[in-house]
Amino acid sequence: MGVDFWHECCYKGRDNTERLWVKDMGVGEIDTILKITLNLSEIKVAIFQPEREMTFETGNMTVLTNEAIRPDDDVPADMVAEESGPGAQNSPYQLRRKTLLPKRTACPTKSSMEGASTSATENFGHRAKRARVSGKSQDLSAPAEQYLQEKLPDEVVLKIFSYLLEQDLCRAACVCKRFSELANDPILWKRLYMEVFEYTRPMMHPEPGKFYQINPEEYEHPNPWKESFQQLYKGAHVKPGFAEHFYSNPARYKGRENMLYYDTIEDALGGVQEAHFDGLIFVHSGIYTDEWIYIESPITMIGAAPGKVADKVIIENTRDSTFVFMEGSEDAYVGYMTIRFNPDDKSAQHHNAHHCLEITVNCSPIIDHCIIRSTCTVGSAVCVSGQGACPTIKHCNISDCENVGLYITDHAQGIYEDNEISNNALAGIWVKNHGNPIIRRNHIHHGRDVGVFTFDHGMGYFESCNIHRNRIAGFEVKAYANPTVVRCEIHHGQTGGIYVHEKGRGQFIENKIYANNFAGVWITSNSDPTIRGNAIFNGNQGGVYIFGDGRGLIEGNDIYGNALAGIQIRTNSCPIVRHNKIHDGQHGGIYVDDRNCSSCIEKHEKGQGVIEENEVYSNTLAGVWVTTGSTPVLRRNRIHSGKQVGVYFYDNGHGVLEDNDIYNHMYSGVQIRTGSNPKIRRNKIWGGQNGGILVYNSGLGFIEDNEIFDNAMAGVWIKTDSNPTLRRNKIHDGRDGGICIFNGGREDKKREVLEKLGKQKNFVFCSGAYDRKFRAKCYRSGNAPKLKCNICWSVIGLLEENDIFRNAQAGVLISTNSHPVLRKNRIFDGFAAGIEITNHATATLEGNQIFNNRFGGLFLASGVNVTMKDNKIMNNQDAIEKAVSRGQCLYKISSYTSYPMHDFYRCHTCNTTDRNAICVNCIKKCHQGHDVEFIRHDRFFCDCGAGTLSNPCTLAGEPTHDTDTLYDSAPPIESNTLQHN
Repeated sequence: MGVDFWHECCYKGRDNTERLWVKDMGVGEIDTILKITLNLSEIKVAIFQPEREMTFETGNMTVLTNEAIRPDDDVPADMVAEESGPGAQNSPYQLRRKTLLPKRTACPTKSSMEGASTSATENFGHRAKRARVSGKSQDLSAPAEQYLQEKLPDEVVLKIFSYLLEQDLCRAACVCKRFSELANDPILWKRLYMEVFEYTRPMMHPEPGKFYQINPEEYEHPNPWKESFQQLYKGAHVKPGFAEHFYSNPARYKGRENMLYYDTIEDALGGVQEAHFDGLIFVHSGIYTDEWIYIESPITMIGAAPGKVADKVIIENTRDSTFVFMEGSEDAYVGYMTIRFNPDDKSAQHHNAHHCLEITVNCSPIIDHCIIRSTCTVGSAVCVSGQGACPTIKHCNISDCENVGLYITDHAQGIYEDNEISNNALAGIWVKNHGNPIIRRNHIHHGRDVGVFTFDHGMGYFESCNIHRNRIAGFEVKAYANPTVVRCEIHHGQTGGIYVHEKGRGQFIENKIYANNFAGVWITSNSDPTIRGNAIFNGNQGGVYIFGDGRGLIEGNDIYGNALAGIQIRTNSCPIVRHNKIHDGQHGGIYVDDRNCSSCIEKHEKGQGVIEENEVYSNTLAGVWVTTGSTPVLRRNRIHSGKQVGVYFYDNGHGVLEDNDIYNHMYSGVQIRTGSNPKIRRNKIWGGQNGGILVYNSGLGFIEDNEIFDNAMAGVWIKTDSNPTLRRNKIHDGRDGGICIFNGGREDKKREVLEKLGKQKNFVFCSGAYDRKFRAKCYRSGNAPKLKCNICWSVIGLLEENDIFRNAQAGVLISTNSHPVLRKNRIFDGFAAGIEITNHATATLEGNQIFNNRFGGLFLASGVNVTMKDNKIMNNQDAIEKAVSRGQCLYKISSYTSYPMHDFYRCHTCNTTDRNAICVNCIKKCHQGHDVEFIRHDRFFCDCGAGTLSNPCTLAGEPTHDTDTLYDSAPPIESNTLQHN
């Protein structure tokens, strides 16, 4: 079965109506010719079949009889004359039909027609309507109904339906199941939809205040165009120039009485408010200039245009605020349009109160998918002010404004979500004077000032915002402002990330703060924010910088990869820093100092703070720096795996270091120098590749109750004019000595240093004048005898009640002008000597126990005088004396890693230098008859036994090649850390 369309289906008749002629070429003897007359909303379908005269009405479609086809209807002659036959089945138009239709018979009788009518009614569930125009017999209408509802091709029905408006199309869908399916064709509804609303994608409106566009292919329902049409149907339209055409053609737009058309927005607002027309206004494509839009009722105003809607609908004002929402507009909605304020005089003071959007007291409109622009230099683009002002602004673009983008003040609140705020001359967002908005998922970037500025008691909740590349800080808090910032990204700021100053507060939680040119977080001038759970990384300067009386809680952050210190505390600042990870910095971990204050000593201003339970590791410089009068408390931290020092006190750095784990540093675990005087207690310090604790260059300190072990060099080094106190420490299992005390032999100190030492309690200057080398005669206070003046340059130190055991070299080594006091210590189980004193050092030994050490208990080099009282030296293994008595080379018991103290010699025959030493047994055996010289009783290893001399040793066995003998243990590596402000 096929269908021929005549003249491409459609042409103009003599009565200026559109007509569609269709010939249905059946398989049997009877053909059907349709004449479809389309005139505005009226559609008439005439069915022409030989020997059939019938009329049937269905919906608003009227099926006429043969008698309705008059001779002047211009039925094409070849269409009427053409017979059906085999050739008709080869028509190129094989159109859709229902597949389960009964086969048409050649000459249906009356009874068969009745049966067909009954069958059609049963199959499709619709009752046959009575004929409107009288015919031969009502039962003859069944074939016409059957043909129209069942056999007419889908393309023909769709073509007919395409001339219907929405209400008629809905009525046609009620006729039968087939018509219902065809009348819901998305293409039909898309054409109608775009004619009315212009949208190229369906705009869904499921509930008041909610609009969104969808992709039809991805929508779950089959016909989103019809669904959206139904949701948007009852509304007023602002379409300049169309209202006159609409109202002058009522027949053409029959059925659209529920739509109103206006030429201006002002007229639409007035008409909607008067008519109570559900308040829905569609503003169609165009530029609307200088209309006075004051909204004081819950209207809905939405742009209607093809493509990107907001670009096509532009509302602009040059004299006053473009939109003003007043009390009464609680549930108003404005969306999908561009809103501009573009005054002629952009800097005039009379524009000070004008904005693109002005939202006043007691109103809560929704602003959605709008583009907001202002070229005025003295007013924000959006101003929300007053008690009860609580808008919802979402999916808007507030950019390229010549002042502030969004300004929230005077107790205003509101929800601001998914907005783009960029390239504004001042802050992207201002929050002031108890404003308390909720701001989520906004993109705030490339501002010519700060990204977000909260000040003068401004508050707010900022969540999941992306704040970056602003000229000043990404987020600034000032003057008692107290915002909450959660899960935001604040990055690539041209200055800092977060700047809290002048008594600012705030909570910054779980943010990512990275790649800012200055510090990730700045806290200063009596500010007290909470910084918790943030990742602060890869900054071009420091991570967190607290200075100028700053405070704050810095807790649970991950701070890493910054160019300067992870946390820096300066100038009388006193934060609480805890539970942070500070690692992999290009500089130090935590830096505490007071360098910015020129009179810090007189005013006692210093960096302070409580630093506890942090993990500080893998930093390039010191894990913690404490300097210039600072007094922090470092407690229960894990400071480890640094590339230099663990904790570094210098230049009068003080404070308390307690209960920390300090381990695995490339340099010492702790260094104290240049007047620093910390309290170091109950720490575990181990695994240093240099020493455990190094005190040098006039360092002081109280080192108490620590456990210091497994360091590559001495557990504690004390050198160059230092005077610490060590009490109740356990210093054990070191890979070098336990405690090593020696001076550097420096005697060229400046006058200021000498005067400073003279002010200490245990020094009193005599009346002798300074000589040219800045030396003075002095004596120690109390009953001590008068000493040489070079005591002012010596190491003193008090070692009391320490346990020193299981160290690879001497438990205590005292050398080079050092004068410590050792009292009530236990020095035992060492793999070398208990105590060795050499190089003109002196010491006071009182009440010490020295036992079970391998080489022996106490060894004194030539020229050493010691004051001793109540010491117990017992049960030592005395391996040196035993080796000498057995005639062994001392190298055999020491190798080149230990330095046993005994008589050592030089052999002129073997051309030894002053860097070589030979033990007494090798002199007797290996160098017998040589020109030898006794040097002194001191620490050495035997070069003869080591095989470094020309003659092989006959006592030690196989030679071991090594460098020249050193008389003292290798000194520790002092920190060459550069100072960075």
